[in-house]
Amino acid sequence: MFFAINDCTDRIPDRSQMQVFRIRFLAHREVEMRGKQSSQRVQRCFLITGSILLALVLGIFVSCQGLPANVANCPVTPTPPANTSIVPPAKEPPPAALCGFPLTISSPGNSASVHSPVPIVAAANPPDPIYTVRLYVDGAAVLYTPQPTVNQLIWMPNGQHTVEIVAEDTAGYIATTSMQVNVVAQDSGATAIQDRQNWVSCSALIAGSTCAAGQGVAKSTLSLNQAAPSLDGSAAKFSLAGDHPYSNELYWTPLGGGNNVSHFSYDLWFYIDNGNAPQSLEFDVNQAFGGTRWTWGTQCDFDQTHHWDIWDPLHEIWVPTSVPCNHFPSNTWIHLVWNLERVGNQVHYIDVSVADQTYNVDTYYTAQPNWFQEEIDIAFQMDGNYKQEPYDVWLDEVNLFTN
Repeated sequence: MFFAINDCTDRIPDRSQMQVFRIRFLAHREVEMRGKQSSQRVQRCFLITGSILLALVLGIFVSCQGLPANVANCPVTPTPPANTSIVPPAKEPPPAALCGFPLTISSPGNSASVHSPVPIVAAANPPDPIYTVRLYVDGAAVLYTPQPTVNQLIWMPNGQHTVEIVAEDTAGYIATTSMQVNVVAQDSGATAIQDRQNWVSCSALIAGSTCAAGQGVAKSTLSLNQAAPSLDGSAAKFSLAGDHPYSNELYWTPLGGGNNVSHFSYDLWFYIDNGNAPQSLEFDVNQAFGGTRWTWGTQCDFDQTHHWDIWDPLHEIWVPTSVPCNHFPSNTWIHLVWNLERVGNQVHYIDVSVADQTYNVDTYYTAQPNWFQEEIDIAFQMDGNYKQEPYDVWLDEVNLFTN
Protein backbone atom coordinates (compact mmCIF):
# COMPACT_ATOMS: atom_id res chain seq x y z
CA MET A 1 0.00 0.00 0.00
CA PHE A 2 1.50 3.38 -1.09
CA PHE A 3 0.57 6.76 -2.59
CA ALA A 4 2.27 8.46 -5.55
CA ILE A 5 3.68 11.98 -5.61
CA ASN A 6 4.90 13.11 -9.02
CA ASP A 7 7.07 15.99 -7.79
CA CYS A 8 7.05 18.80 -5.29
CA THR A 9 4.79 20.94 -7.44
CA ASP A 10 2.07 18.37 -6.66
CA ARG A 11 2.45 19.49 -3.05
CA ILE A 12 3.47 17.53 0.05
CA PRO A 13 0.52 15.65 1.69
CA ASP A 14 -1.11 17.87 4.30
CA ARG A 15 -1.86 16.82 7.89
CA SER A 16 -5.40 15.62 7.11
CA GLN A 17 -4.15 13.41 4.28
CA MET A 18 -1.55 11.88 6.57
CA GLN A 19 -4.18 11.27 9.27
CA VAL A 20 -6.44 9.41 6.80
CA PHE A 21 -3.51 7.29 5.75
CA ARG A 22 -2.64 6.56 9.41
CA ILE A 23 -6.22 5.42 10.16
CA ARG A 24 -6.26 3.14 7.12
CA PHE A 25 -2.85 1.82 8.07
CA LEU A 26 -3.91 1.00 11.66
CA ALA A 27 -7.19 -0.59 10.57
CA HIS A 28 -5.37 -2.80 8.14
CA ARG A 29 -2.89 -3.72 10.86
CA GLU A 30 -5.73 -4.65 13.27
CA VAL A 31 -7.30 -7.00 10.73
CA GLU A 32 -4.02 -8.67 10.10
CA MET A 33 -3.33 -9.08 13.82
CA ARG A 34 -6.55 -11.05 14.16
CA GLY A 35 -5.27 -13.61 11.71
CA LYS A 36 -3.92 -17.00 12.39
CA GLN A 37 -0.65 -17.80 14.05
CA SER A 38 1.48 -15.43 12.02
CA SER A 39 1.26 -12.33 14.16
CA GLN A 40 4.99 -11.95 14.58
CA ARG A 41 5.57 -12.25 10.88
CA VAL A 42 2.82 -9.67 10.24
CA GLN A 43 4.34 -7.30 12.77
CA ARG A 44 7.68 -7.56 11.05
CA CYS A 45 5.98 -6.88 7.73
CA PHE A 46 4.29 -3.77 9.02
CA LEU A 47 7.47 -2.57 10.67
CA ILE A 48 9.15 -2.71 7.27
CA THR A 49 6.17 -1.01 5.61
CA GLY A 50 6.18 1.77 8.18
CA SER A 51 9.89 2.29 7.67
CA ILE A 52 9.37 2.57 3.91
CA LEU A 53 6.56 5.07 4.43
CA LEU A 54 8.73 7.18 6.72
CA ALA A 55 11.57 7.10 4.21
CA LEU A 56 9.22 8.21 1.41
CA VAL A 57 7.90 11.17 3.38
CA LEU A 58 11.38 12.22 4.48
CA GLY A 59 12.60 11.89 0.90
CA ILE A 60 9.83 14.17 -0.32
CA PHE A 61 10.73 16.85 2.21
CA VAL A 62 14.44 16.60 1.38
CA SER A 63 13.83 16.84 -2.36
CA CYS A 64 11.59 19.90 -1.93
CA GLN A 65 14.31 21.62 0.07
CA GLY A 66 16.53 21.39 -3.05
CA LEU A 67 14.05 23.18 -5.33
CA PRO A 68 14.43 26.85 -6.33
CA ALA A 69 12.64 29.10 -3.88
CA ASN A 70 10.10 30.32 -6.44
CA VAL A 71 9.07 26.69 -7.16
CA ALA A 72 9.11 25.29 -3.62
CA ASN A 73 7.16 28.24 -2.23
CA CYS A 74 4.68 28.66 -5.08
CA PRO A 75 1.06 28.30 -3.86
CA VAL A 76 -0.13 27.18 -7.32
CA THR A 77 1.14 25.00 -10.11
CA PRO A 78 1.59 27.16 -13.27
CA THR A 79 0.29 26.01 -16.61
CA PRO A 80 3.26 25.52 -18.95
CA PRO A 81 3.07 26.75 -22.56
CA ALA A 82 1.30 24.25 -24.80
CA ASN A 83 3.84 24.64 -27.63
CA THR A 84 7.14 26.37 -26.92
CA SER A 85 7.99 26.49 -30.64
CA ILE A 86 5.26 29.11 -31.17
CA VAL A 87 5.72 32.73 -30.12
CA PRO A 88 2.42 33.91 -28.62
CA PRO A 89 1.02 37.44 -29.04
CA ALA A 90 2.24 39.86 -26.41
CA LYS A 91 -0.15 40.42 -23.52
CA GLU A 92 -0.91 44.11 -23.10
CA PRO A 93 -0.88 45.39 -20.42
CA PRO A 94 2.02 43.21 -19.21
CA PRO A 95 1.05 40.13 -17.15
CA ALA A 96 1.68 39.97 -13.41
CA ALA A 97 4.46 37.89 -11.91
CA LEU A 98 3.71 34.26 -11.03
CA CYS A 99 6.16 32.84 -8.49
CA GLY A 100 8.87 34.85 -10.18
CA PHE A 101 12.55 33.93 -10.50
CA PRO A 102 15.50 36.37 -10.43
CA LEU A 103 15.21 39.07 -13.10
CA THR A 104 17.24 42.28 -12.98
CA ILE A 105 17.88 45.39 -15.08
CA SER A 106 21.51 46.35 -14.65
CA SER A 107 21.54 49.39 -16.94
CA PRO A 108 20.43 52.14 -16.97
CA GLY A 109 19.66 52.90 -13.35
CA ASN A 110 16.16 53.62 -12.15
CA SER A 111 15.03 57.22 -12.86
CA ALA A 112 18.10 57.84 -15.06
CA SER A 113 18.11 60.64 -17.64
CA VAL A 114 18.96 59.01 -20.99
CA HIS A 115 19.15 59.52 -24.74
CA SER A 116 17.06 57.47 -27.16
CA PRO A 117 17.68 54.84 -28.36
CA VAL A 118 18.38 53.69 -24.79
CA PRO A 119 20.85 50.80 -24.28
CA ILE A 120 19.11 48.45 -21.85
CA VAL A 121 20.87 45.50 -20.20
CA ALA A 122 18.92 42.88 -18.24
CA ALA A 123 19.19 39.21 -17.30
CA ALA A 124 16.78 36.50 -16.13
CA ASN A 125 17.79 33.39 -14.19
CA PRO A 126 14.85 30.95 -14.42
CA PRO A 127 14.94 27.38 -13.01
CA ASP A 128 13.73 26.07 -16.38
CA PRO A 129 14.71 27.11 -19.94
CA ILE A 130 13.44 30.53 -20.94
CA TYR A 131 10.35 30.69 -23.14
CA THR A 132 9.84 34.39 -23.85
CA VAL A 133 11.33 37.66 -22.68
CA ARG A 134 9.50 40.85 -23.58
CA LEU A 135 10.28 44.47 -22.91
CA TYR A 136 7.41 46.96 -22.55
CA VAL A 137 7.45 50.74 -22.74
CA ASP A 138 4.44 52.34 -21.07
CA GLY A 139 2.53 49.06 -21.30
CA ALA A 140 3.22 48.34 -25.00
CA ALA A 141 5.48 45.45 -26.05
CA VAL A 142 8.37 46.69 -28.20
CA LEU A 143 10.96 43.90 -27.89
CA TYR A 144 10.81 40.10 -27.91
CA THR A 145 13.73 37.72 -27.45
CA PRO A 146 13.97 33.97 -26.81
CA GLN A 147 17.16 34.59 -24.82
CA PRO A 148 17.40 35.09 -21.02
CA THR A 149 19.46 38.26 -21.53
CA VAL A 150 18.71 41.65 -23.05
CA ASN A 151 21.42 43.97 -24.34
CA GLN A 152 19.72 46.10 -26.96
CA LEU A 153 18.59 49.57 -27.95
CA ILE A 154 15.09 50.78 -27.10
CA TRP A 155 13.62 53.74 -28.96
CA MET A 156 11.37 56.07 -26.92
CA PRO A 157 10.10 59.63 -27.34
CA ASN A 158 11.26 62.39 -25.02
CA GLY A 159 9.77 62.39 -21.53
CA GLN A 160 9.14 60.06 -18.59
CA HIS A 161 8.57 56.37 -19.33
CA THR A 162 7.97 53.11 -17.52
CA VAL A 163 10.10 50.24 -18.79
CA GLU A 164 9.03 46.75 -17.74
CA ILE A 165 10.54 43.37 -18.58
CA VAL A 166 8.47 40.18 -18.38
CA ALA A 167 10.19 36.77 -18.58
CA GLU A 168 8.40 33.42 -18.73
CA ASP A 169 10.07 30.00 -18.57
CA THR A 170 8.91 26.76 -20.13
CA ALA A 171 7.28 25.65 -16.87
CA GLY A 172 5.00 28.71 -16.85
CA TYR A 173 6.67 30.71 -14.06
CA ILE A 174 6.68 34.47 -14.78
CA ALA A 175 9.11 37.09 -13.47
CA THR A 176 8.73 40.85 -13.87
CA THR A 177 10.80 43.92 -13.11
CA SER A 178 10.39 47.58 -14.00
CA MET A 179 12.04 50.97 -13.81
CA GLN A 180 11.50 54.61 -14.76
CA VAL A 181 13.59 56.54 -17.29
CA ASN A 182 13.55 60.13 -18.45
CA VAL A 183 14.43 60.55 -22.14
CA VAL A 184 15.98 63.99 -22.57
CA ALA A 185 17.31 63.78 -26.16
CA GLN A 186 17.17 61.80 -29.40
CA ASP A 187 20.34 60.38 -30.93
CA SER A 188 20.63 59.65 -34.64
CA GLY A 189 19.97 55.90 -34.36
CA ALA A 190 22.10 52.76 -34.34
CA THR A 191 25.65 53.30 -35.57
CA ALA A 192 28.72 51.15 -36.34
CA ILE A 193 26.40 48.15 -36.64
CA GLN A 194 29.09 46.12 -38.42
CA ASP A 195 30.95 45.84 -35.09
CA ARG A 196 28.03 44.38 -33.11
CA GLN A 197 28.65 41.00 -31.49
CA ASN A 198 25.12 39.63 -31.92
CA TRP A 199 25.06 38.88 -35.66
CA VAL A 200 23.28 35.60 -36.41
CA SER A 201 22.86 33.76 -39.70
CA CYS A 202 21.18 30.91 -41.52
CA SER A 203 21.33 29.32 -44.95
CA ALA A 204 18.43 27.72 -46.84
CA LEU A 205 16.32 26.84 -43.78
CA ILE A 206 15.93 27.73 -40.14
CA ALA A 207 13.91 25.50 -37.79
CA GLY A 208 12.38 23.81 -40.83
CA SER A 209 11.20 27.07 -42.43
CA THR A 210 12.64 29.05 -45.33
CA CYS A 211 15.43 31.41 -44.36
CA ALA A 212 17.87 32.49 -47.08
CA ALA A 213 16.20 30.14 -49.60
CA GLY A 214 18.35 28.96 -52.53
CA GLN A 215 19.09 25.43 -53.69
CA GLY A 216 21.56 24.25 -51.07
CA VAL A 217 23.36 24.97 -47.83
CA ALA A 218 26.10 27.55 -48.20
CA LYS A 219 29.43 27.69 -46.42
CA SER A 220 29.77 31.11 -44.87
CA THR A 221 31.76 32.90 -42.18
CA LEU A 222 31.78 36.30 -40.51
CA SER A 223 34.91 38.02 -39.19
CA LEU A 224 34.54 41.24 -37.19
CA ASN A 225 36.89 44.17 -36.61
CA GLN A 226 38.85 43.88 -39.85
CA ALA A 227 41.45 46.61 -40.21
CA ALA A 228 41.80 46.23 -43.99
CA PRO A 229 40.07 46.85 -46.22
CA SER A 230 38.21 49.34 -44.07
CA LEU A 231 37.12 52.96 -44.04
CA ASP A 232 37.39 53.48 -40.30
CA GLY A 233 39.69 50.63 -39.24
CA SER A 234 36.95 48.19 -38.24
CA ALA A 235 34.98 46.49 -41.01
CA ALA A 236 33.03 43.21 -40.96
CA LYS A 237 34.07 40.54 -43.48
CA PHE A 238 31.35 38.19 -44.81
CA SER A 239 32.47 35.17 -46.85
CA LEU A 240 30.36 32.88 -49.05
CA ALA A 241 31.32 29.55 -50.62
CA GLY A 242 29.92 26.02 -50.75
CA ASP A 243 29.38 22.94 -52.87
CA HIS A 244 25.85 23.66 -54.11
CA PRO A 245 25.02 26.23 -56.81
CA TYR A 246 22.64 29.02 -55.84
CA SER A 247 23.26 28.64 -52.10
CA ASN A 248 22.76 31.70 -49.93
CA GLU A 249 23.45 33.00 -46.43
CA LEU A 250 21.35 35.54 -44.53
CA TYR A 251 22.91 37.58 -41.71
CA TRP A 252 20.96 39.82 -39.37
CA THR A 253 21.51 41.64 -36.12
CA PRO A 254 18.71 42.43 -33.64
CA LEU A 255 19.21 46.09 -32.78
CA GLY A 256 16.37 46.49 -30.29
CA GLY A 257 12.81 47.73 -30.46
CA GLY A 258 10.46 50.69 -30.43
CA ASN A 259 7.18 51.91 -31.87
CA ASN A 260 7.78 55.67 -31.96
CA VAL A 261 10.21 55.80 -34.90
CA SER A 262 8.84 55.49 -38.43
CA HIS A 263 11.56 56.83 -40.75
CA PHE A 264 14.69 54.81 -41.45
CA SER A 265 17.84 55.48 -43.42
CA TYR A 266 19.91 52.31 -43.96
CA ASP A 267 23.30 53.86 -44.70
CA LEU A 268 26.41 51.73 -45.33
CA TRP A 269 29.47 51.05 -47.43
CA PHE A 270 30.32 47.68 -49.04
CA TYR A 271 33.38 46.27 -50.82
CA ILE A 272 33.47 43.05 -52.93
CA ASP A 273 36.67 41.21 -53.76
CA ASN A 274 35.12 39.53 -56.84
CA GLY A 275 32.41 41.79 -58.21
CA ASN A 276 31.19 39.25 -60.79
CA ALA A 277 30.60 36.42 -58.30
CA PRO A 278 27.37 37.37 -56.46
CA GLN A 279 24.01 36.33 -57.85
CA SER A 280 22.55 39.15 -55.78
CA LEU A 281 23.16 41.16 -52.60
CA GLU A 282 20.32 41.90 -50.20
CA PHE A 283 19.90 44.70 -47.63
CA ASP A 284 16.85 44.71 -45.32
CA VAL A 285 15.27 46.62 -42.43
CA ASN A 286 12.54 45.19 -40.17
CA GLN A 287 10.32 46.78 -37.52
CA ALA A 288 7.68 44.78 -35.63
CA PHE A 289 5.21 45.58 -32.87
CA GLY A 290 1.48 45.26 -32.22
CA GLY A 291 1.16 42.04 -34.21
CA THR A 292 2.50 43.56 -37.48
CA ARG A 293 5.91 43.39 -39.15
CA TRP A 294 7.06 46.09 -41.56
CA THR A 295 9.77 44.62 -43.80
CA TRP A 296 11.72 46.75 -46.25
CA GLY A 297 13.59 44.16 -48.31
CA THR A 298 15.90 45.28 -51.11
CA GLN A 299 18.22 43.33 -53.38
CA CYS A 300 20.51 44.14 -56.24
CA ASP A 301 19.66 41.34 -58.67
CA PHE A 302 22.74 41.17 -60.89
CA ASP A 303 21.95 38.14 -63.02
CA GLN A 304 18.16 38.04 -63.48
CA THR A 305 16.34 41.38 -63.46
CA HIS A 306 19.51 43.52 -63.53
CA HIS A 307 17.57 45.96 -61.33
CA TRP A 308 17.04 46.69 -57.68
CA ASP A 309 14.15 44.54 -56.47
CA ILE A 310 11.99 45.40 -53.45
CA TRP A 311 10.01 43.09 -51.18
CA ASP A 312 6.21 42.98 -51.03
CA PRO A 313 5.78 41.72 -47.42
CA LEU A 314 2.08 40.86 -47.64
CA HIS A 315 2.42 38.66 -50.74
CA GLU A 316 6.02 37.66 -49.95
CA ILE A 317 7.37 38.30 -53.44
CA TRP A 318 10.20 40.31 -54.99
CA VAL A 319 9.15 43.12 -57.36
CA PRO A 320 11.67 44.72 -59.74
CA THR A 321 11.99 48.52 -59.68
CA SER A 322 13.13 50.76 -62.52
CA VAL A 323 16.48 51.34 -60.77
CA PRO A 324 19.28 49.57 -62.67
CA CYS A 325 21.74 47.33 -60.87
CA ASN A 326 24.68 45.61 -62.51
CA HIS A 327 27.78 43.96 -61.09
CA PHE A 328 29.88 46.32 -59.03
CA PRO A 329 33.60 46.74 -59.65
CA SER A 330 35.89 44.55 -57.58
CA ASN A 331 37.92 45.95 -54.70
CA THR A 332 36.01 49.24 -54.63
CA TRP A 333 34.04 50.84 -51.81
CA ILE A 334 30.40 51.49 -52.78
CA HIS A 335 28.14 53.79 -50.75
CA LEU A 336 24.51 52.63 -50.41
CA VAL A 337 21.63 54.50 -48.74
CA TRP A 338 18.01 53.32 -48.65
CA ASN A 339 15.43 55.81 -47.31
CA LEU A 340 12.33 54.09 -45.95
CA GLU A 341 9.28 54.87 -43.83
CA ARG A 342 6.35 53.23 -42.05
CA VAL A 343 2.99 54.74 -42.99
CA GLY A 344 0.07 53.17 -41.11
CA ASN A 345 0.11 49.49 -42.01
CA GLN A 346 2.24 50.06 -45.10
CA VAL A 347 5.93 50.09 -45.96
CA HIS A 348 7.11 52.96 -48.12
CA TYR A 349 10.26 52.70 -50.20
CA ILE A 350 11.19 56.36 -50.73
CA ASP A 351 14.46 56.34 -52.68
CA VAL A 352 17.87 54.72 -52.97
CA SER A 353 21.31 56.22 -53.42
CA VAL A 354 23.98 53.99 -55.02
CA ALA A 355 27.52 55.31 -55.41
CA ASP A 356 26.15 58.79 -54.63
CA GLN A 357 23.54 58.68 -57.41
CA THR A 358 19.95 58.92 -56.11
CA TYR A 359 16.95 57.17 -57.69
CA ASN A 360 13.32 57.77 -56.78
CA VAL A 361 11.34 54.62 -55.91
CA ASP A 362 8.19 55.91 -54.12
CA THR A 363 6.45 52.54 -53.73
CA TYR A 364 4.04 51.34 -51.01
CA TYR A 365 3.14 47.80 -49.94
CA THR A 366 0.98 46.43 -47.13
CA ALA A 367 2.91 45.13 -44.11
CA GLN A 368 2.89 41.54 -42.86
CA PRO A 369 0.13 40.79 -40.32
CA ASN A 370 0.13 38.24 -37.48
CA TRP A 371 3.77 38.68 -36.51
CA PHE A 372 4.47 38.53 -32.79
CA GLN A 373 8.24 38.96 -32.45
CA GLU A 374 8.66 42.64 -31.59
CA GLU A 375 11.99 43.99 -32.85
CA ILE A 376 13.95 46.45 -34.96
CA ASP A 377 16.76 44.81 -36.97
CA ILE A 378 18.80 45.06 -40.13
CA ALA A 379 19.89 42.23 -42.43
CA PHE A 380 22.41 41.49 -45.17
CA GLN A 381 22.25 38.47 -47.49
CA MET A 382 24.79 37.01 -49.91
CA ASP A 383 23.52 34.86 -52.81
CA GLY A 384 25.62 32.32 -54.71
CA ASN A 385 25.58 32.04 -58.50
CA TYR A 386 25.30 29.01 -60.79
CA LYS A 387 28.91 28.03 -60.02
CA GLN A 388 28.74 29.01 -56.35
CA GLU A 389 31.86 31.09 -56.89
CA PRO A 390 33.36 32.06 -53.55
CA TYR A 391 33.50 35.73 -52.72
CA ASP A 392 33.93 38.09 -49.77
CA VAL A 393 32.06 41.27 -48.89
CA TRP A 394 33.24 43.83 -46.34
CA LEU A 395 30.66 46.11 -44.69
CA ASP A 396 31.75 49.30 -42.97
CA GLU A 397 30.19 52.38 -41.41
CA VAL A 398 26.84 50.56 -41.24
CA ASN A 399 24.22 52.82 -39.67
CA LEU A 400 20.46 52.84 -39.24
CA PHE A 401 19.42 56.46 -38.80
CA THR A 402 15.93 56.90 -37.38
CA ASN A 403 13.34 59.50 -36.52
